[in-house]
Parts: sequence; structure tokens; C-alpha cells
Amino acid sequence: MQRGLHALRGLGQAGPVQHAPTPLPLALEPLEIEARGLRFPALACGKGPLVLCLHGFPDTAFTYRHQLPALAAAGYRAIAPTLRGYDGRCMPARLADAHALEVARDAVALVEALGETRAHLVGHDWGAVASYLAAALSPTSWRSVTTLAIPHPLGIVENLHRLPRQARHSWYMLFFQLPAVAERAMRARDFAFLERLWRAWSPGYHVEASELQLLKQAFRQPGVVAASLAYYRNMFALTGRPAREALRLLKEPITPPVLALSGSDDGCIDTRMYALAMGAERFSSVVVEQLNGLGHFMHLEDPARISARIVAWLNAHP
Repeated sequence: MQRGLHALRGLGQAGPVQHAPTPLPLALEPLEIEARGLRFPALACGKGPLVLCLHGFPDTAFTYRHQLPALAAAGYRAIAPTLRGYDGRCMPARLADAHALEVARDAVALVEALGETRAHLVGHDWGAVASYLAAALSPTSWRSVTTLAIPHPLGIVENLHRLPRQARHSWYMLFFQLPAVAERAMRARDFAFLERLWRAWSPGYHVEASELQLLKQAFRQPGVVAASLAYYRNMFALTGRPAREALRLLKEPITPPVLALSGSDDGCIDTRMYALAMGAERFSSVVVEQLNGLGHFMHLEDPARISARIVAWLNAHP
């Protein structure tokens, strides 16, 4: 086994586990990858060129359970790591390091830890934000980039005043700035807040009880709630070195080819934001596609459709 890679015995080993882990699909291989002083639990499938799949909030690496086998069947080695702060083994020492910029750096380091020099990058939600940053941070590391449900972050900020509905969609970001209050709200009634977000963001998707239990199991681990909220709080911290570095990177043109997929029924992102935020001046090569009838968790709502589109994009950029 390659250096930096370890087999896992199961999910949710760090911290108390109140429910038995949901069994993994037989095709998925649990791994642990060492990078940047942390140990990242991950799910893997297949052999071939590396595809790194970054999840978002509120979610886990298990979100890619459909895409990983599909990518493997197409001849790729697909790996979905847990984002820093979403498990005790990859918990940063400081909440200030629960930051999308650090996830971007993690992504570059994970490619190296997996024994590769280049990979394809797929990101959903915070994983998409980190993907834009990683593409600017280390453009030679990525054969291609695919983002799900989030347009270019700087484009969102610059055009927020033009789409008042987006400000309404983003209410939770401001709510998460409230210390202690947001933490209590997240945990209340067995994390009903997370269920509310999933159903609002993907109104056409029926979330299975077993899926919700896996999600809640992750957030019950010590430190995960605080770390997941720190992503939003650190994003609003407009001063300091991380903020300056992230802003500098987001102003850089992105040279790897980018496919950005948007759901027409996304309750988190007003899909009209893509026309404003994904200007050609930001990218050397970009394709934006709106998928009718899908919401924020599009890769779970229509796995076959999303997997096929990702595979086609990767095949076009060998």
C-alpha cells in the first residue's frame, strides 16, 4: 500500500458512536490517508487515473457512494476524503484552520500522498469552493475540475446585490455567525436543523432515514459541529492572512478546464447566479450546465445522470 495510506476498520471511529455505521456498498474501500499532519478517512473505488471528490456541508464522503463506483467502472481511481474538521482524525488543532483555503491545500497534499502528481478534481458545496481555490493554488495538479451546485465564490460576492433572492437563500450563513446560538440550534431535536437544510436545498429529494443517521453520526463526533460552523465564520473573517490569500487566489484566472453543474431547483443557490458569477474572464476553459429538475444535492437526486456527465468530462480531458 502506498505511503500515507491506511486501511480503516469502519466509519466514525473517533468520538462516541451512538448508532451502528451504515454498511458500505461492497464496491467501496475505506481508507485513511495521511497528509499535512492529519489522517483523512476516505472512501475509494477502482483503479486508474486519480479522481479526488470533495464533499460539502452538511455532508460526508459517503455522499459520493454512487459516483465512486461509476468512475471506477469508467477506468478511474476515485477517492472521496473527509474534509478537515468532519472527523476526529482530521480535526485541525485550531478552528481558524477550518477554512476552504486549507481544504484546497489538503487536496493538493492528498494527491501527493496518494503517489500521484496530477488528478481530476470534483467538488460539491464547500468542496466546490475548495476546488476553485485549489485550481488557482496549484493549477498543474489538476487535469480537470468539476464543481457541483456552487459557482465561483468571488463572483457570488460581487453579484449578490443583483439577486436579492440569493441573499434570502443565504440566511443560514449569517445565522451561523451567532456564537453558541448556532451550535445549540444545530444539535437541537437530534440535528433537525440539518434535515431542514437538506429538504430545503433539494426539495425533490427524499432523504432516507439511514442516510440521515449516517450524517448525524458524523456530526455527533466531538468538535465536528464547531468545525463545520467555523468554515462559515472564517469565510466572513475578512482580515488576516488566510482571507487575503483566499481573495488573491480567487482573483487569479483558473487554467484547468472547469465543468460547473447547477440544479434548476437548488434551494441554496439561485441558479441565475451562474450567468453572473462564471464570467469567461475567470477561466481559461469553462462549461456551465443547468440541470432541470434537480436541487443542491444533484449527485444524489439523479446519480446516473450526474455520474455520466462527470465521466464524459473526465474522458474529454485525459
